[in-house]
Amino acid sequence: MTEEAGAQPPRQRRLAERLLGGAAEPAAPRPARPRTEAPVAVRRAALVVAVEAAALGVVALVLLYLTITSTPDSMGRALAEVVYVGFFAVLLAAATVGLWRVSGWARGPVIVLQVLLGLFGYFSAFEWGGPLVGVPLLVLVALELWLLATPEARLAFADR
Repeated sequence: MTEEAGAQPPRQRRLAERLLGGAAEPAAPRPARPRTEAPVAVRRAALVVAVEAAALGVVALVLLYLTITSTPDSMGRALAEVVYVGFFAVLLAAATVGLWRVSGWARGPVIVLQVLLGLFGYFSAFEWGGPLVGVPLLVLVALELWLLATPEARLAFADR
């Protein structure tokens, strides 16, 4: 009665199958999902989002530098601001890939972040006296929303 190393005796094997169930059948392979080429408007929208993601990444690094080299009123709030801006930069970078691949999940976060960036751009340009930051940001937001609202972009996301 020699048992192979690691093999269970038949009685234990039957008990394990009765308690835990037998081995599952291998899953059927997924059918290949047809990859459609992204329309030009969606590709351009992805490029605009990539520019915004890169700009937010730079802003996050500048805020981190300013937080470390200065004495903020609240270190926790200053670091939270860096984390928020960095999170939005990473989210936009992921959405860039999603838009490039015409993934259905990517459009929603991009639109929400465009609304938030538009509000920031408006207040920056007209309320806080920073038109050099606010106006280009408003132009990027308007361009992004227009590109995602074109008929070819809406049709590309219609079946997703």
